[in-house]
Amino acid sequence: MADFVAPDYVPSDVLEHPVTEIPDIPGWKKAAAGKVREIYIPEDAAGISTADRLMLVATDRISAYDFILDTPIPGKGAVLTQLSRWWFNQLNGLVDTHYLDVDVPAEVAGRAMITRRLEMYPVECVARGYLTGSGLAEYQQSGAVCGIALPPGLREASKLSEPIFTPAIKAELGEHDENVSAGRIAQLHGRAVAKSLTDLTLLIYRKAAEIAAERGIILADTKFEFGALPGHYVHGDTLNDAAASFVLGDEVITPDSSRFWPADAWVEGQVTPSFDKQYVRDWLTGPQSGWDRHGDAKPPALPPEVVQRTSERYLEAYRILTGEPLI
Repeated sequence: MADFVAPDYVPSDVLEHPVTEIPDIPGWKKAAAGKVREIYIPEDAAGISTADRLMLVATDRISAYDFILDTPIPGKGAVLTQLSRWWFNQLNGLVDTHYLDVDVPAEVAGRAMITRRLEMYPVECVARGYLTGSGLAEYQQSGAVCGIALPPGLREASKLSEPIFTPAIKAELGEHDENVSAGRIAQLHGRAVAKSLTDLTLLIYRKAAEIAAERGIILADTKFEFGALPGHYVHGDTLNDAAASFVLGDEVITPDSSRFWPADAWVEGQVTPSFDKQYVRDWLTGPQSGWDRHGDAKPPALPPEVVQRTSERYLEAYRILTGEPLI
């Protein structure tokens, strides 16, 4: 695999000073923290449920196999935020989103975005256009992925005749999400909700895959999360106004939530080099790390060369997709 080179226009402080903790931000208070992002609400809000807008701040932390690693990836948080913002703008008019195109405080410039508050549907809405990863493993065992039967003879990186919706039920922090069928989502949230999530997921995936293909990138798979504005959360088999009930939230089409492949490196039956954290996963599960994925010990620190090459992959994904400088 050829080495990726970080763009020379990336601000030096982005790479020299990785961010794992967010400083105090005047006018905002921290309300929650995840593996990578931290959620802030306005100072005058009593809690998330009373805030009408949120600020999502992406750190340079990286997670793998449900562990937050001790070693950050410089530039990662800036890429996740700015690439999400770029995609939200690309998708404007196709789907309603939580993104608000307003300035953020200087303390977190480049790694934060202001959004509308949503009540989230607890579903990972995954779209797959190619067979790889856990989808390939499930197909090899059963001939199907999340209850969707696929033709025989598919291999690593096989392109599917049509993209498929393969959802997962979101788990608590530190637990594994559970892959399920669309039918299971219908049982949990209603048939109309399941259909809306399916249709929106595949609609956005097709558009995003088209945009990525124009730039020489295969969007092999990706995941979305949807929510509803307060008071519009729905559950059931019949929706009066489904279009107004589902808003695209969280991050969108980033190297943390997607598999990006260079189109000129794709060969059916072979593992395709990717612009994401697969490089970290491969090192952790390889003999050089000395780590037992199935044991109780936490993963070791990443060596400098793994950090650098992972950072380069995130930055290269941003450069190729947007054609814009990381600011």
